[in-house]
Amino acid sequence: MILKRYPLIILLLFSVILNAQEDLVAREYFINGEFEKALTSYKKLYNKNTNNTNYLLQLVKIEQQLELYKDAETRLLEVINTNNYPELLVELGYNYNLQNDSISANKYYNKAIATLDDNTNNAYRVGRTFENLSLLNQAITTYKKAMTLNPSLEFNMQLARIYGTQGEVEKMFESYIDLIETSDSYLNTIKRSISEFITNDASNENNIFLKKILLKKIQQTQDLKWNELLSWLFIQQKDYNKAFAQEKAIYKRQMQSLNRLVELGLIAENQKQYDDAIAVFNYIIDNTQDIDTKLVGHLKVLQIKTKIATPSDYNDIKNKYETVLETYGKTPQTLSLQINYAHFLAFNFNQEDQAILILKNTLKYKLSEYDLAPVKLELGDILILKEKFNEALIYYTQIERNLKNSTIAQEARFKIAKASYYKGDFKWAESQLKILKSSTSQLTANDALDLKLLISDNRAEDSLQVALTKYAKADLLAFQNKNDQAITILNSILEEHKTEVIIPQALLKQATLFEIKKEYQNAKVNYKRIITDFKDSILTDNALYNLAELLANHLNQPEEAKQLYEELLFNHSDSIYAVDARKKFRALRGDTLN
Repeated sequence: MILKRYPLIILLLFSVILNAQEDLVAREYFINGEFEKALTSYKKLYNKNTNNTNYLLQLVKIEQQLELYKDAETRLLEVINTNNYPELLVELGYNYNLQNDSISANKYYNKAIATLDDNTNNAYRVGRTFENLSLLNQAITTYKKAMTLNPSLEFNMQLARIYGTQGEVEKMFESYIDLIETSDSYLNTIKRSISEFITNDASNENNIFLKKILLKKIQQTQDLKWNELLSWLFIQQKDYNKAFAQEKAIYKRQMQSLNRLVELGLIAENQKQYDDAIAVFNYIIDNTQDIDTKLVGHLKVLQIKTKIATPSDYNDIKNKYETVLETYGKTPQTLSLQINYAHFLAFNFNQEDQAILILKNTLKYKLSEYDLAPVKLELGDILILKEKFNEALIYYTQIERNLKNSTIAQEARFKIAKASYYKGDFKWAESQLKILKSSTSQLTANDALDLKLLISDNRAEDSLQVALTKYAKADLLAFQNKNDQAITILNSILEEHKTEVIIPQALLKQATLFEIKKEYQNAKVNYKRIITDFKDSILTDNALYNLAELLANHLNQPEEAKQLYEELLFNHSDSIYAVDARKKFRALRGDTLN
């Protein structure tokens, strides 16, 4: 019995395959503009399956392309008279519209909208058809009528999208706000949509529209989501102090929202708005009862103050570290503070031995290898600072062996390679860097590749590695915050090794040190020299991006910066800086950014 069915099954499968092939051929004809052939193909397909509205609509489109409007009208009317497909009323109206018969067109558009009186769910099909045919005002009428007739229906997302297309930004914002009012779950989706219409300029008309709507909502209701959205708007505008005011309002009524303040502080710090970041973290310290959160606040304030400090501020920072550690004790709970204090003492205060003592004491805590790894990493760095390379390698190697394949183990391995490079053992360093190129940590992989290329390029050209040895020494001095000495050595490379491949690398390194010293004009000269004299160097994109940043952020030359971002985009589109360059170019050009 089963065997007898096989021929029937095979026949059905063959029929399905044949139909799919015919469908593909018909679509190809249509896409290629071969409408006569497409019409013949779709007629065959539709005659086999008259219930397939996709074939029907394709036929109508083709007949409209061929100006066979009467044929399309007859075809649509036949189906409308026998089936309840309200969207076909819209299609028929559009067919009249193509013949410049607006009276008949509007008649059928209105008929389609009138079907909502009997079934509000028709709004989905009718509204979508209006949208597909770019009949946006009729789509708006459809969605609004549906929500009036049945308040449980929700079409604000569709309305917002249409208003956005029409350039009715204020109405679009209002529709999004109405949608958020129905459910908070839309909040993040709507932020993404709104971000396409606002800029980082608080005086932008669209920003003002949104701010006005949100302030009105805040006055009308106690719902904190409006404060949250207004804070988000201020963050887009980089008005972190205003965002802070909103976040404080949220925190006072929702104590568990402290993590939002932490996030705001980190954003402000990342954007180099250090005063705002410090204000946020000080507020966190003063208002939380949670010790761990207080410690995070203290740590961030001290880290930021160290970033912006001059040597005259170091005593105050040291005293603040000691006060905090006296208050909370030197325990595993304050481990991060102790590590950062040790770093500060070694790299800013020239008290390496005191820093090492603090870190070695923390190694006595009964903590896991993973928790102690940052201590050993910092110990290694401070020992490199003192040029005690072999002792540093002991700590780095312990991390690598005890925490195999972890991100911090890969970082330790990179530091092992770099220590060898500082010592002048370039062959060993290069062998380690080859392995790290495929690191799962992208940052480590990129750093490893950069250092490997520096070593391999210069080892190949100079068998004695004279220039490379000098460069490694300058690199070590820069790590030790001895920037003037590093600049002097780099000068000797530039003067004595003028024809060697290390020159653009030396120019770039020196430029970054000039920036640290705020010698911006000197940095500018170096970047320009790389761009002009070493166009084929792999560092040209670095120079373009760094110079653009310098011009935009320190030398107040936005037009020149814009030209450099543009050059990077056109001539170095595969650069790791391309994405940021595109955003910054568009911002300088005044575009609305996502």
